[in-house]
Amino acid sequence: MRALATIGVLAALALGASSGARGMTSIASVSHKSSKTHAARTMTQRATSRLLASRAFRTRRARPGRARAKGLLSPLELDIVARMNAMRGARGLRPLRVSRGLTVAAGYHTRQMGQLGFFEHESANGAPFWRRLERFYPAGRRYWSVGENLFFESPETTASSAVHEWMMSPGHRENILGGEFREVGVAAVHYDSAPGTYRSGPVTIVTADFGVRR
Repeated sequence: MRALATIGVLAALALGASSGARGMTSIASVSHKSSKTHAARTMTQRATSRLLASRAFRTRRARPGRARAKGLLSPLELDIVARMNAMRGARGLRPLRVSRGLTVAAGYHTRQMGQLGFFEHESANGAPFWRRLERFYPAGRRYWSVGENLFFESPETTASSAVHEWMMSPGHRENILGGEFREVGVAAVHYDSAPGTYRSGPVTIVTADFGVRR
């Protein structure tokens, strides 16, 4: 099933993902631009679907979660960041810096998905993903742009697996190699048993949030 909806400056494209896949990925992105006299917001969400159920979007406001500084990233999370930066470096792009705000946002969303049993960019209350990022990663004076990649694999995953699947999907790849992005936050959480989408089985869920503001 495919649906396209446009409401004001918000455009959303959603494509069905295959069920029963062992690993799933998803993407999202949004940009905000403003001047001293006028603030204009453009929000775009795009989704793409693959056989292994990968989806892409760009663009939820959430309560503050537990803050994690760069030095507190897990080995898996650090490896994911390193592998994404290696992909960027090979193409002459500057490496992404780890952002405290984006890391907190990613951690909040990953925990919500695992605890409540869903796999979407939208929050549990239906709010779009960029609202969450805006809360933890406030917009700059002139420009603000964010993107998000999601991935889960059962029972566990590796940085190589997550980044490989993202790079195989045009939308996810675009976020990783986005020349405008300057910062990133990654959260990878393992659950021995997760409800809903994860069918009470073991799973590792990964959220990568990308951003730039100036």
